Amino acid sequence: MSVVGVVLGAGRSSRFGAPKQLLPFGDTTLLGQAVGNANASSLDRTVVVLGRASGELRGAIDFGRAEVVENTAYGTGCASSLLAGLDAAGDDCDALFLLLGDQPGVLPGFIDLALAEWRDERPWAAVCSYRGRLGHPFVFSLDAFGDLRGLHGDKAVWKLIEAYPDRVQEIELDAELPPDVDTPEDYERALIHHREAS
Repeated sequence: MSVVGVVLGAGRSSRFGAPKQLLPFGDTTLLGQAVGNANASSLDRTVVVLGRASGELRGAIDFGRAEVVENTAYGTGCASSLLAGLDAAGDDCDALFLLLGDQPGVLPGFIDLALAEWRDERPWAAVCSYRGRLGHPFVFSLDAFGDLRGLHGDKAVWKLIEAYPDRVQEIELDAELPPDVDTPEDYERALIHHREAS
């Protein structure tokens, strides 16, 4: 069985302005931290999807064991990056872990707990619940891949989760919901969160 993590790092950063993936974070960048977390987890493989500022990111980040793919259609929304990651995951992929490149606080331990629970239960899909607040990683089993391939635009994965509540399992994590970075204020919050977790 192959479980693949897909890190979405192709965003336009329209609300932030500059490419937020390149923001300094610890000893790497915002995206570099998210990739490092995935690589340090027990996922079988990691795929990173790039779009905007791809050349700069390739020069600035150590992607380690992760495979890097391009999404030339990143301007059409997040779903296009998901599809690029799903294609790269390949035919032997049994489950997909969806991770955000602007959410560096999703630690390897969180990913591993979600992976262990998914392996025990094998639900159609699962979302993490951080003390009652839902967030990434999202997990999708092979049976959900057809539905994923039908998604378009932004927030499409959330809509899919909301459409099938009886098929989605919540994985409880005793931690605060890690902030994602959409604005400079979010970035400052993520830095504080990182320092407190270190």
